[in-house]
Amino acid sequence: MTVKITIDCMGGDHGPAVTVPAAVNFVRSHPDAHLMLVGIEQAIRAQLKKCKALDESRLSVVPASEIVAMDDPVEVALRKKKDSSMRVALNLVKDGEAQTCISAGNTGALMAVSRYVLKTLAGIERPAIAFAMPSQKGYTTVLDLGANVDCEPEHLLQFAEMGHALVSAIEGRERPTIGLLNIGEEVIKGNETIKRAGELLRASTLNFYGNVEGNDIYKGTTDVVVCDGFVGNVALKTSEGLAKMLADIIKEEFSRNFASKLMALVALPVLKRFKKRVDPAQYNGAALLGLRGLVIKSHGSAEAFGFEWAIKRGYDAVKNGVLERLVRAMEENAPAAREAEANAPAADASAAADQSIQQAASPPASSPASSPNSQPNPPDESGTALHSKA
Repeated sequence: MTVKITIDCMGGDHGPAVTVPAAVNFVRSHPDAHLMLVGIEQAIRAQLKKCKALDESRLSVVPASEIVAMDDPVEVALRKKKDSSMRVALNLVKDGEAQTCISAGNTGALMAVSRYVLKTLAGIERPAIAFAMPSQKGYTTVLDLGANVDCEPEHLLQFAEMGHALVSAIEGRERPTIGLLNIGEEVIKGNETIKRAGELLRASTLNFYGNVEGNDIYKGTTDVVVCDGFVGNVALKTSEGLAKMLADIIKEEFSRNFASKLMALVALPVLKRFKKRVDPAQYNGAALLGLRGLVIKSHGSAEAFGFEWAIKRGYDAVKNGVLERLVRAMEENAPAAREAEANAPAADASAAADQSIQQAASPPASSPASSPNSQPNPPDESGTALHSKA
């Protein structure tokens, strides 16, 4: 089977200077791949000429007259740039001419245009960005990493289902473990959204491990970690900053004096293995899950080596039937989710009744008017963040 992939060649910080060489290297090492290079034709062909790949039969150029800039508002990308390389590449997936799209472009624009062009799968309200973060056991798939800032419990359940489908398809694990990112492992911890999401996950057919903390991502405690996009994006950017800081500190210390430089030579094999193990380039490529088509988001600043890894992630997703597995996962878990949701009101009513009985049985310490904690929350303050909808 030939895997057909569209490349948004104009996206990212470097455009064709990175995307085209990466595509050339990838297609030369994967004889069953056909790549469609979308963008400004003259710029793409200039890079193909540099790579001596003008005559490569498994690389085709698809013209697009516009470019979505990294700082373009979503509205501009969606409504005004209808012939952008990003949109044309996604249309090829929609029309069945390609099986996946790879882009290093504006994340917000890519999510919005992907959702508009491809639509979401049945049972998915919001697509999510899933990314493989390195851990002591290999890597941990984390989602969402920025597509959805405010989430309801049902959305977190859907993220778990999508993460389950992705990991089971790519790694061949029939029942990958799912963790819910929280401020503690105990069931009673977290805000109401997290607590309710935990209930839905426990009622589902997923292999739910329970609550996990931030350090569990790097321990590899679970195969998948679920969180809302705000928390996930902060965790990702913090991790990237920490990794860069540690690399800079190690380099600085080994360059401090002659003795340190000598020790660096002795430790060079270990340092190279360490760099290879945590190199962010080989983890490049986040999947936009929940769409009626496969979309892979590359880091905007990725070099050719990193962008080639993003292409590989799209290729592997197609070969392993991620989209088909995702559809099946939604069908398997939807009945359990609906049952858990249906039982929620009764459970809440029972808890409220128990609380009322306890309050009636216990004499109040002071009158409501005199108690400083009895006043209702002012409008638009406490609680709004937990229940807001994007």
